[in-house]
Amino acid sequence: MNSECVVEAEGVEKDYVLGSTRIRALSDVYLKVQRGEYLSIMGPSGSGKTTLFNVIGAIDKPTKGRIFVDDVDITKLDAFELAWLRCRKIGYIFQTFNLIPVLTAVENVALPAVFAERSQAEATKKATEMLELVGLKDRLNHKPSDLSGGQQQRVAIARALINDPDIVLADEPTGNLDLRTGQTIISLLKSMNERRSVTIITATHDLKMMGISDRILYLRDGKVEREETVADIELKVGATL
Repeated sequence: MNSECVVEAEGVEKDYVLGSTRIRALSDVYLKVQRGEYLSIMGPSGSGKTTLFNVIGAIDKPTKGRIFVDDVDITKLDAFELAWLRCRKIGYIFQTFNLIPVLTAVENVALPAVFAERSQAEATKKATEMLELVGLKDRLNHKPSDLSGGQQQRVAIARALINDPDIVLADEPTGNLDLRTGQTIISLLKSMNERRSVTIITATHDLKMMGISDRILYLRDGKVEREETVADIELKVGATL
């Protein structure tokens, strides 16, 4: 794992206003993520996992604080600059897959490459390669309705990787999958992390993620409660045997 910092959060807070009520989703969060690291963000529902995921990924802006991606403060970027960042620097994997129903698997995967101004032929070629990489070379022309949940998540992973992003953000990537399929997706993400040196940040409830993560960050009530490495967890488990 490279020791270079690729994501940094400094004093991040995020408030949402519902009518006359202000809800604080994140409170004074500090975080550093190293290049090539596999970080899992865990915590109960409502702890702020998805909110932190969204501000790191430039999907939402923090109310206070700064987010750096490759030393660039993304809270100061304009809409055009944020669109460039989302397209080329960050890949997204969502719990609900977010595939376009009328497009085939290869068309869904190719779309971000087209947005990145590659030719249609080049985008299709790269999308085909990515789908083969995730084991779907026989499903290129199938639409989402013709694919299982696990296959749709593989398409989403291929789509997230097509522009060779530095960072992949995965929001509950196994949340809608059965146990066996979820394990397959976890193994695939870890393989991408190791083979392509992609930094992976995942928001998850899935305890199986702990075994493949380099580090686990625990959130509660919008605050960082604690963090642990896999070595820390193994030491604790060993001490109780």
